[in-house]
Amino acid sequence: MSTISQRLDLRQTQSLVMTPQLQQAIKLLQLNNMELSEFIEGELAQNPLLEKAEAEGGGETDKPAEQEEKRDSMENEFDQAWTGNETEGPAHDMPPDFDPGSPMANVGAGGNRSFDDMDESFENRLSREKTLREHLQEQLQITFDDPRDRMIGALLIDMLDEGGYLRQEMKDLSERLACAPDRLDKIIWRLKQFDPAGIFARDLKECLSVQLEDQKKLDAPMRALLGNLELLAAHDHAALAQKCGVNETYLQDMIGDIRALNPKPASKFDHMIVQTIVPDVIMKRLPKSMGGGWRVELNAETLPRVLVNQQYYAEISARAKERKDREYLSQQLQSANWLVRALDQRAKTIIKTAAEIVEEQDAFFLYGVEYLKPMTLKDIAGKISMHESTVSRVTSNKYIGTPRGIFELKYFFSTALGDGADAHSSEAVKAKIKTMIDEENVKKILSDDAIVDRLKAEGIDIARRTVAKYREAMRIPSSVQRRRQKKSKKVE
Repeated sequence: MSTISQRLDLRQTQSLVMTPQLQQAIKLLQLNNMELSEFIEGELAQNPLLEKAEAEGGGETDKPAEQEEKRDSMENEFDQAWTGNETEGPAHDMPPDFDPGSPMANVGAGGNRSFDDMDESFENRLSREKTLREHLQEQLQITFDDPRDRMIGALLIDMLDEGGYLRQEMKDLSERLACAPDRLDKIIWRLKQFDPAGIFARDLKECLSVQLEDQKKLDAPMRALLGNLELLAAHDHAALAQKCGVNETYLQDMIGDIRALNPKPASKFDHMIVQTIVPDVIMKRLPKSMGGGWRVELNAETLPRVLVNQQYYAEISARAKERKDREYLSQQLQSANWLVRALDQRAKTIIKTAAEIVEEQDAFFLYGVEYLKPMTLKDIAGKISMHESTVSRVTSNKYIGTPRGIFELKYFFSTALGDGADAHSSEAVKAKIKTMIDEENVKKILSDDAIVDRLKAEGIDIARRTVAKYREAMRIPSSVQRRRQKKSKKVE
């Protein structure tokens, strides 16, 4: 019979205790610059001792020339040498270095003193072209007399995608707009008569049908062709001619009519191109006069900077009489100091990680993707003496602007094919496969087995199914489909 008793034991164990500050520091490391800006705004609203740092160069805003001179004094030598004539070495053929500036760089920026480049200036308003929405709104006002029909039409205009298609199902539209299906169907039918032809179509087939009907070319063979667009995409002209009931010569004329149409009716209208990815880190090539190599720095344009207002703290704490007020101020000061230190540590960690990645992938930046080395989180973590989880957080959802474009830091980590010195990056192998297929002769299309043999000749041992997997991931069709496509283009 067991008995229940109480005992007091002394044991020594190890455990990781994460304080709230440590948890927040880890969170900061995961944020990119844009997300960090939102976090900082929240902290500024909560903590009266925090303030946003002024633009580098500080001082009064009525001396912009002096501020600019002070800000750029350390950059002049670099910029002059960097843009100088250097013709030696493989790097002289590289594309121009990444430039964070653009014609849209100062849109929405505070303190802009020039009105010459404003989109809404008088000159621009006179010369700018109509948008698709404005073009359709004008036709809407002329076509519909009923105010409710106009309102529904305006809402439908706003639902068009970038190609000019109305993708939503009729049932969903009817419920969303609180409109009877019959009335909605009539409104959409009238909207489909608008210019450009094919606008408000549900899919590609309907879009092309409307344009062909507008040109009086929608006969029975053409309807059959539109019903078998998958054969046209596969370049299976023999089967397509049989489906349409025409010979191949007549089929080529029909295909010519199809190719003359616009599959995206909205494309002829100007669209504002917005760079949706903003790099957190920027790298530039250093000139030989400065030792060569690469310079890696944080993108100062998007990196938020905060300071602790010690003067304000001194003034307020001197007036604080209540104990709870002094405790509050002390807590806010501690929180503000910690945030500044955490941001500084975050910046150093990101730079340290990005710099090591750039050093490891030097050949990629000089010669291209085929020279991308296989690399893991463990490799970088060992070089910078940090844990793999830290490197993972640093590289997640962060981008680097390079002379070869903008890449996510995670892009440079890829699995290795082979062992030791013969190891190759999976991305590099994909690039080699794509190059081989791009350069293949129409009379000698490469099969997956032929690609395997060529790669083995270059020292890359890879299975045929892996080649097929990589090819499909790059959306490259099979050798049979490629042969049809290239023969079709040759005929045309």
